Amino acid sequence: MSSDKITPAAILAMKSRGEKIAALTAYDFPMARMLDEAGVPLLLVGDSVGMVVLGYPDTTHVTMAEMEHHVRAAARANTRALLGADLPYHSYETAAEAVANSQRLIAAGASYVKAEGGREILPQVQAILAAGIPFCGHLGMLPQHVLEEGGYKIKGRQEAEHQKLLDDARALATAGAFAIVLELVTPPVAQEITQAIPVPTIGIGSGSDCDGQILVTHDLVGMFPWFTPKFVKPSVHCGAEIKTAVLNWKTLLGAKS
Repeated sequence: MSSDKITPAAILAMKSRGEKIAALTAYDFPMARMLDEAGVPLLLVGDSVGMVVLGYPDTTHVTMAEMEHHVRAAARANTRALLGADLPYHSYETAAEAVANSQRLIAAGASYVKAEGGREILPQVQAILAAGIPFCGHLGMLPQHVLEEGGYKIKGRQEAEHQKLLDDARALATAGAFAIVLELVTPPVAQEITQAIPVPTIGIGSGSDCDGQILVTHDLVGMFPWFTPKFVKPSVHCGAEIKTAVLNWKTLLGAKS
């Protein structure tokens, strides 16, 4: 494997070669380092850190300061992988705010930023890109909108929704996004978007026809046993293994439960 740092251009080129893109979340130094050693090319310090690590009920509670903290930790792994970060809830309401907060994440060690939305945030996206910051889009189910939408809902079932997703994806690609996450988009619509735009689609719960897939690493390895999304089948059950290891250690120690 090449030791060269992976760039947004390298991720874009993977689509043209028909090479599937593996992407996973990393919220700290050891996870970022392990995933990098495993050869995962695209890493994200997602605002899902709020639920998975910080114990919040959803991503809307995550602050810029918390995102910066976790980006700094993951960035200390000095990964070959392209490491990016989510702009948290209400951190990109205006173009100026989007740029200022993107710059904070880049200063913390991110190499790209991701934000949720399509044409409604196009001025912010254009401003981020004009500032020289690589941008990844996020369409479909938008976790930062979970409260106003009343839950996590599959997108693309209605024709108007289908057309909006397609138009938004084209707009983000035209603006210069190097990739677009499609979350909980119906597989036929995700496939259509993938074929319609020149930049990679990274699916999560959107079928197998996207250019790549992203998962919350804790879901993949069973590290968060209290909840697993329906579209994830853990490869291992690390949470259970940790409990077993602790119980065995306590037994050897002669400690009471």
